[in-house]
Amino acid sequence: MGVIIRQSVKGTLANYIGVAIGFFTTFFILTRYLTPEEIGLTRVILDAAVLLAGLSQLGTNSSVMRYFPYFRDETKRDNGFFFWTLIIPLVGFILFTLLFILFKAPISEFFQEKSPLFVDYYNLVLPIAFWMLYNAVFEFNASVLQRIAVPRFIKEVGCRIFLLATYLLYGFNVISFDGVLKGFAIIYFLCTLLNLGYLISLKRVSFKPNFKYPTREIKKDFTLYTLFLVTAAVVGLITPSINTFFVTAKMGLESTGVLTIAIYIVAIIEMPYRSLGVVSLPSISQAMKDGDLQRTNELCKSVSLHQLLISTFIFMLIWINIDLFFELLPNGYKYAGATMAIAILGLSRILHSSLSIGTSALGFSRHYYFSLIFTFILTFTAIVLNNKLIPIYGIDGAAWATLISYFVAYLFLLPFLYFTTKIFVLSKGQIIVILIFLIMLSMNIFWNRLFEMPSSIIPKIALYGVKTLVICGLGIIAVYISKISADINRIMDKILRRG
Repeated sequence: MGVIIRQSVKGTLANYIGVAIGFFTTFFILTRYLTPEEIGLTRVILDAAVLLAGLSQLGTNSSVMRYFPYFRDETKRDNGFFFWTLIIPLVGFILFTLLFILFKAPISEFFQEKSPLFVDYYNLVLPIAFWMLYNAVFEFNASVLQRIAVPRFIKEVGCRIFLLATYLLYGFNVISFDGVLKGFAIIYFLCTLLNLGYLISLKRVSFKPNFKYPTREIKKDFTLYTLFLVTAAVVGLITPSINTFFVTAKMGLESTGVLTIAIYIVAIIEMPYRSLGVVSLPSISQAMKDGDLQRTNELCKSVSLHQLLISTFIFMLIWINIDLFFELLPNGYKYAGATMAIAILGLSRILHSSLSIGTSALGFSRHYYFSLIFTFILTFTAIVLNNKLIPIYGIDGAAWATLISYFVAYLFLLPFLYFTTKIFVLSKGQIIVILIFLIMLSMNIFWNRLFEMPSSIIPKIALYGVKTLVICGLGIIAVYISKISADINRIMDKILRRG
């Protein structure tokens, strides 16, 4: 776990530097210089590009993890594995681009009434999606080599610095809003080049394929696995963007802009998993290939427990200070209506980030094709609930649709995973984490009723700071005393000895 821990720490550090830049960009630049409608348009364009890029991967994000152990050979540059990770997504991009063009009319009709601006920029999705695609491909290649820190830095820090510069140029009237949108394609192109340069520097990738290496059995298994993943991707990749697309179509870009701010806020909750989960996946894949059930269970339980622990504390930091945040946010009154949506979406992020390692484990097993059923359950539930709840409850309805969909999907997935593979991601420690989380929520409610907030901003910030330190500090002490994580206790012991 030494390499995993080091890369995870570095990756998480890059994530949170990126979060700091993204926080400043989103909450002090976007809300100041862009209208909610413009923010909504940037969100729906990027979500559409993410969807197209994800479909074009043809499952390489999972197949890279699953099949790399069969190609691994440092002396032979991994038998040309890198070449195939370039060609397969290219085929996928050509295929889904044709579909994207063919279905332009019905898609445009879906958005035309409430969000005609998105229809005007429909074709801009293609170049953005292409560079997003290969940026992800190069990141996957780095992750199987357990060198995720630099690609994570490029993605989370580099791209966000470029985005910040673009928004500032617009804010100071150097470029138009049209230039901002077209600048997205340039930004992802630059990040892709940087990732490619880093991969080449590792001297493990080769553009030359080894046509003789893959056995007939591997080729057959890979073909079936890829066909399965393409089917799953068509369904599964829609889910993260369903909220955006339905709110855009049914309520308009201004409401999408408000929802976007809520989504940006709760996205912080999943940041640790982007490093811990990604860096752990190669080890889980290798353990399952070797038939080491005990090792697989240990890794899955560890990732799930630590992600639940971290995500609940991040949620508390957000929730304790949410009212102050909207008061300090430029034009915050325009977005304060998203408070309840933030709470609901935050809970859905805790649930998903804590349990999604189970989805990955099933994907690495010989029963991987059954995960398609749960993907269908998640997506179908999300579509039905978004369609029903958004007209009634607005963006709160979109948030409820997300939370309920995840709950239903994992309610089916986890028992199936256990009965088919004997892998169970839950542990007793998670019950203690949930109890600590509920106590902290109760403390926040009690504090708000006990203390009246001052009207002056400086005393108000100070009181919020004290509240945060007290509630989260007591929570950390409870975690330490309960000894639910030997790794966390070890880190805290080192800190205490140095202190």
